[in-house]
Amino acid sequence: MDIPALSMALSQRQVLNDVGVAMLSKSLDNMQEAGAAMVDTIAAAPEMSLDPNLGNSIDIRV
Repeated sequence: MDIPALSMALSQRQVLNDVGVAMLSKSLDNMQEAGAAMVDTIAAAPEMSLDPNLGNSIDIRV
């Protein structure tokens, strides 16, 4: 059994795992910001609309 090679392989795998987690975390942060911006845009839509009553109520049937 080659201990140094095994150690290097495990270390490389850990680095790749850490990079993957960091990238997923950044992607999640970006998606949360985009979602917040979308909510802000939707919330501001009635003021920006030509018809201020448009979109104030939603009819839902189940």
